[in-house]
Amino acid sequence: TSAEVIEDVWRKIVKKTGSSDPLRSAKSNQNKKGMDLYPDLQQMVNEAVDPLYTAVKLAILGNSLDLMVADSAVIFENSIKSRIDVPLPLEIYSAFKQQLSASKHLVYFGDNAGEIVFDKLLIETIIESYSPEIVFVVRSVPTLNDATLRDARSIGLDKIALVIENGIDGPLPGTILKRSSNEVNDLVRRSDLIISKGGGNFDTLDEEREDLQKKISFLLLSKCEPYYRHFGVEIHQPIIANYY
Repeated sequence: TSAEVIEDVWRKIVKKTGSSDPLRSAKSNQNKKGMDLYPDLQQMVNEAVDPLYTAVKLAILGNSLDLMVADSAVIFENSIKSRIDVPLPLEIYSAFKQQLSASKHLVYFGDNAGEIVFDKLLIETIIESYSPEIVFVVRSVPTLNDATLRDARSIGLDKIALVIENGIDGPLPGTILKRSSNEVNDLVRRSDLIISKGGGNFDTLDEEREDLQKKISFLLLSKCEPYYRHFGVEIHQPIIANYY
């Protein structure tokens, strides 16, 4: 998968730079950027006719806060503003909402630093509406600008959900369950719903969906042409895909 190719490249970058987390400072800035926006985002959700719908859309749009694409607050904020009125497919969103309402145990695979602020807002909205137990999974080994335990704690995500590392022993920007910890696999087996954020998690977990035999929803942006072809969504538009 693309994530495994990137893992090999990232090992070389780590060796060359002599740093196990070359983008640590940049990720901290991304988290701050997200938290600066948080009050306005929270207000948008609170004032929405359907707070969950708005929180889901914002969580997907948060996937545009990505150092691998652009490191510009202006580009990011314009990205949110230009896409906030793009509707999610109502049938797909309704199926997600119905499954969510019936779920007591939820596993949420996180993606990028900064983006996790938007995940935090979605998790808060889900808890307020349905009160499930939620486990948020981050990378064990730093890779790209993906969120680690340090990043999740820095924005207070650990105050609203159980945050754990995936247990993968390399800088993989995705989720391969056979490489993940027993704890993660046990939680996945017991979960009623899995939420997967971002392209790296989609590229890897999509390969395992038949083995999962679980209900999983992918939330991501269409950042590249393969996603455009696979999902039938224009470039840079929000994607919600349920594999139920």
